[in-house]
Amino acid sequence: MLMIVDPTCVARRLRVRGVVQGVGFRPFVYRFARKLGLTGWVRNDGAGVEIEIQGGEAILDAFTLCLASEAPPLARVDSVEPEVIAPDLARTEFLILPSADGAVATAIGPDTAICPSCLGELFDPDDRRWRYAFINCTNCGPRYTITRRLPYDRANTSMAAFPQCPHCEAEYAFPGDRRFHAEPNACPVCGPQLSLYEPHGVQALARDPVAETLRRLQLGEIVALKGLGGFHLACDAADGDAVLRLRVRKRRPHKPLALMFANLASVKRWARVSEAEAAALESPERPIVLLEKGLEFDQAFPGIAPGLDEVGVMLPYTPLQYLLFHEAAGRPTGTAWLADVQPLGLVMTSANPHGEPLVKDNDEAFERLADIADVLLMHDRDIVVRCDDSVLRLRPDLPAGPHEAAGAGIQFMRRARGFTPLSLPLPDDGPAVLAFGAHLKATLCLARGREAFLSQHIGGLDNPAACAALDEVAEHLQSILSVQPAAVAHDAHPDYYSTQAALALAERLDIPAIAVQHHHAHLAAVCAEHRLEGPVLGLAADGVGLGTDGMPWGGELLYVDGAEFRRLGHLSPLPLPGGDRAAREPWRMACGVLHALGRSDEAARRFPDQAVEPVLAMLQKGTRCPPTTSLGRWFDAAVGLLGICDTMTFEGQAAMLLETLARAFGDCLALPGSYYIDERPEAGLSVLNLYPLLNQLADEGDAARGAAHFHAGLVDGLTQWLGDAALATGIRQVALSGGCLHNRLLAAGLRVRLQARGLKVFEAQHAPPGDGGVALGQAWVARAQLARGVW
Repeated sequence: MLMIVDPTCVARRLRVRGVVQGVGFRPFVYRFARKLGLTGWVRNDGAGVEIEIQGGEAILDAFTLCLASEAPPLARVDSVEPEVIAPDLARTEFLILPSADGAVATAIGPDTAICPSCLGELFDPDDRRWRYAFINCTNCGPRYTITRRLPYDRANTSMAAFPQCPHCEAEYAFPGDRRFHAEPNACPVCGPQLSLYEPHGVQALARDPVAETLRRLQLGEIVALKGLGGFHLACDAADGDAVLRLRVRKRRPHKPLALMFANLASVKRWARVSEAEAAALESPERPIVLLEKGLEFDQAFPGIAPGLDEVGVMLPYTPLQYLLFHEAAGRPTGTAWLADVQPLGLVMTSANPHGEPLVKDNDEAFERLADIADVLLMHDRDIVVRCDDSVLRLRPDLPAGPHEAAGAGIQFMRRARGFTPLSLPLPDDGPAVLAFGAHLKATLCLARGREAFLSQHIGGLDNPAACAALDEVAEHLQSILSVQPAAVAHDAHPDYYSTQAALALAERLDIPAIAVQHHHAHLAAVCAEHRLEGPVLGLAADGVGLGTDGMPWGGELLYVDGAEFRRLGHLSPLPLPGGDRAAREPWRMACGVLHALGRSDEAARRFPDQAVEPVLAMLQKGTRCPPTTSLGRWFDAAVGLLGICDTMTFEGQAAMLLETLARAFGDCLALPGSYYIDERPEAGLSVLNLYPLLNQLADEGDAARGAAHFHAGLVDGLTQWLGDAALATGIRQVALSGGCLHNRLLAAGLRVRLQARGLKVFEAQHAPPGDGGVALGQAWVARAQLARGVW
C-alpha cells in the first residue's frame, strides 16, 4: 500500500555523547519531546543516547539545541550529532525503548550526593522512605561505584539483586515521576538494608542500626561505616581519646584526618570558608575541601591536624551520613534543622589498615578492620568499584573553570569519588592508551578518542593488596569503557609494580609498551589538561623520580614538546645519607647539608637523639649517599636544620609543617645571596644552587622566620632560573608540576612572579600536580610518540 507522507514532517536520528546515562537524560528527552508534540523514541546504547524524532523542522531545531542547554543537572552533553532520516508517519507517540548493544563510546556518571528532594523525603515521617538509608532518584545517588558494565541499566549494576516492589516499579515506569528510570531506585520494602555487627561476630545487633551507631560514637567508640565507594572509619572528632585510639590502631600518628559536619553553618563555626569553598562543599560531588582553621579549632578538635593551619572538611553525601546527624539532632521533622549549627563533628577517614587499599566488601571488612573498629555498620548492596573521597583546595590565584564558583580555581590533591570517571577533554583524537602511572599516589589513565579517563586514587603500591587493587582498576577501566588499548605507558623505573603490570599487559596483548620519564610525565599532564600546543618550559618541583642518567631527579628545568623533552637544568644535588631512609628523616638531610657546607661538627649538637656519627661516616666516605636533585629533599633539609621535625610519619609532613610556620610568620623578602645559578654550557645545563640559603637557615634561631625566608629565597631563585631560561629560549609558556606544587606559598609565589615577567603560567588543576596526575601525562606522551611512529 502506498503511504502518503506529510511534507511538513521531517525526521532525524540524533546521537548524544557525553555523561548521558544514569543522570535522567532519557526521561528528560521523553518529557521534552512529548511537550513539543514530537514522536519517535529514545534509548541508551554503548555510545551514549540514541534518539529518533520527527515533527516540524523548526520544532526539531529547537529540540536539538535544548538537548544540551536544558539537560538534567548531572548530565554533560559533549556533542549532538544529527542525521536526516525518512519520517515514519505511523508513529503516534514518543517512547523509551530498551537499551541497545554496541561498541561502548560513552561513560557512566560519577556518584553524587543526595539531592534536596530526596533529603526532604528522608526527613518526612509521612513519606514511605522516611529514614531509609538508600533513598535516591535520577538526580542523585550511586552511579560509578555500583556499575559493572554499560549500558547503564539496573541489570548491569549491583542493584540487580534487589527486584523492585510494585510501588517502586510504578515510580520507575511513570514518566512524570522523579524516579522514572532511576536505576538504583529502592525503598525499605524491596531495597538494601542496614545491619550493625560486632567486629568478630556474625549476628547483627538487634537495635536500630542508626541509633545504636550514634550511641557507640558518643561512647567514644570507633565505627566502620560502609559508604558509596568503600568503608570509612568514624569517631567523635571532639573526643581526643577516641581520636588517639583511632590513630594508634590505624598506625597513623600525625597525618591529618578528614572531618564531616552536618552543614555549612557548622563548618563555618570552626573554619574560615570563602564563597568558592562553600560552593565546593555543597556541590553534588561533595569533596573534602582543605580549609583554613578557625581560632578555636585545635582546642575543640584536638589531634585532628596537628601542627597544620588547614583541615580537610566535607559535608554528608549519603542518606546514611545524614541520618547520623539527624539522630544526633533528635530526629526533627523536615530539613529546617540543617540551617542551624549542629554540635556533632565526625572524623571520617578511609577505612584501611596502614598502607593498604580502601576496604569495600563486607567479608573483607570483618577480616581487615576487626582490630581497628569497635563496631561495623554495613549494608547488603555490593560496592563494585572502590573509590575514595576526593580532596581539593580552592586557590584564589588560579583561574576558575566554566563550572566552578567565581573567585578561585580548583586544585586536586586526590581525584576520586564525585569526579571519577568524568573524562578530561583532549585536543586530538588518537589511539587508545592505558597508562599505569607512578608508584606512589597511583592512578591509571585510559585515553580514548578525544577523552582521557583518569582513574580514582589507588595509593602507594608498597604491598600485594595495593598491587591487586591497581590490577582491579585497570581491568575495570577497560571493561566499563569497552576499550582494548593499542599501547600501554608506564614510568621509566623498572622496579615499580605499575611498570611491571604495564609490561605484562603489553606482552599479553602484543602491543607496544612506552616508558615515560617521571618528570616529563608530570609536565605533560599539565600540557594535556590545558591542551597546550608547541614547546613549554617546565619546572618539575617534585620528590624523586628516576632520571635518564639513572640518578634520582626531582628539581628539574625541562624543555617539553609532546613526545620530546630535554633537560635544561636541575637543582644542585643533595646527598641522601642512607638512601630512601633519608626521605623519611629530615635530620639525615640536614646532616648531608652540614657536611657539604663544612659544618659537620655541629651535627651531634643539633641532633643529640639521633645516630649522627654513622651518618657522618657515610658522608665522609661517600658510601650509601646517592645524590639527588629533588626539591622535596631541599624542603626536608630546611626542616631538619630549623629543628622543626627530625623524623616524618607520613609523606610530605616536613614540607607541610614548614609551610604552616612560614604562613604564620607572614610575608618577607629573600635574604641577599641565598642562591646562585651555575651555567654549564659544556653540558648544556643550568644548575640552581640553594646551598647558600640553607647555610643562612643553619644560623637562624627562629624556626618560623627561617621557614618564611626559605620560601622567599626559593621562589626568588626559581623565578630567576625560569626567567633566564625563557629569555634564552624565547618560550613564553611555563608549566609547573610535581608534588611540591601542593605548597601554596611556592605555587602562588611562582605564579605571581612569573606572570609579572610576562610569562603564561599553567598548573595542574583537575589532575593532581603530584603523582596522582602522572598517568595522564604518560598517556599524552605515549600518544604523541605513537603519532610519530617512534617509541
